[in-house]
Amino acid sequence: MIALALLLFQPLLAGGYLPGLPALKGQRVHRLVGGVLVAAVILHVAGLWVTSPPDVIDALLFRSPTPFSFWGVVAMWAVFASALMAASRRRWRRHPHAWRLGHTVLAAVIVVGSVVHALLIEGTMETKSKAILCGLLIAATIMAVAKMRGWTIRARRDS
Repeated sequence: MIALALLLFQPLLAGGYLPGLPALKGQRVHRLVGGVLVAAVILHVAGLWVTSPPDVIDALLFRSPTPFSFWGVVAMWAVFASALMAASRRRWRRHPHAWRLGHTVLAAVIVVGSVVHALLIEGTMETKSKAILCGLLIAATIMAVAKMRGWTIRARRDS
């Protein structure tokens, strides 16, 4: 639930919706929170490994009988792919729109996977507060993606 709450800040930071944070500082905080999210996912999976290695193996191989496992694993790999993409952003300098599109698609997969994963799990958080947090995350993501229009390819301006 901590990672889900942290995830809520990502679209707010990327979209510049948090007051008092200039764009450049917001991007730095976005990167920092992204790193914390990667660490949280690793800790989550490590904790699950300690309690039940066979369940983790089944989940990673998409053999788990629990539907929330599928969504968690998909979100996990999207988090790792997004972090890798962010770490290699300088290599994408010639194609910034392709980078933004890829990062936006991965962010959408992370949000959908995380929300479904969280909603399917019983007992981690009270149902209503979990649904409200998930709804806020979806709304913030839609707002940020619509504002940034990460899916559009704009003509390069020569100056």
